[in-house]
Amino acid sequence: MKITSQMVKELRDKTNAGMMDCKKALGETEGDLEKAVDLLRQKGLAVAAKRADRATSEGVVECYIHAGAKLGVMVEVGCETDFVAKTDDFQAFAKDIAMHIAAVSPVAVTREEVPAELVDREKEIYINQAKDSGKPDNIIEKIVTGKIEKYLSEICLMDQKYVKNPDLTIQDLLNELIAKMGENISIKRFSRFQIGA
Repeated sequence: MKITSQMVKELRDKTNAGMMDCKKALGETEGDLEKAVDLLRQKGLAVAAKRADRATSEGVVECYIHAGAKLGVMVEVGCETDFVAKTDDFQAFAKDIAMHIAAVSPVAVTREEVPAELVDREKEIYINQAKDSGKPDNIIEKIVTGKIEKYLSEICLMDQKYVKNPDLTIQDLLNELIAKMGENISIKRFSRFQIGA
C-alpha cells in the first residue's frame, strides 16, 4: 500500500511523533492508522523503559491557579537536561499535568506512594459490602481485588485518564513526551491547594 503524505500528517497530528517514525509505522501496519498509533505508543513505552534509570535532576515547577483563585496546583516535573526543560513541549506538558491535577485531584503520583492505610480502609469497605450482599468468600476476594484495582487507577496520577484526552493515561502522555524528547522525564511530586478543603 502507498503511504501518502496526508496519512503521515494525520498520524503525526494524532501522536505528535516524528515524520519518519510515522511513515515507518504506517509502512509496518500497511496504512492502518489505528494500528500505527498503537505501534508508536508501544515504541514510546520501550523508549521510556530504556531511559527510566537516568537521573532527572533538571526540570520545572509549574503552577496552575484556577479561575477565582480558590484552587491551585504546584507540580514538579523533572528531566535530564536544562535544554529539554526550556522547550515548549516540556513546559506545555508540565502545565497540562498541573491543570489535570486541579481537575481530577489524584492522591499520589504512583501506586507505591498511596498510603497503605487508605488502601486498607477501602478494602475493608469493599469486603463488608460484598459480605452484606451474601457473596461467598472465594468470590469476595475477586470482587475486592477488582475494586481495589479500579480505586487505585482513579487516585494515582500515572494511572488516571487524561482529562483532555480520555483515550490516554497520564503514563501514556509521559511516554509520548519521553519518546519525543529522547530523555527520561518524571513527574516527581505535586501539591493541590483548595480553599475550604
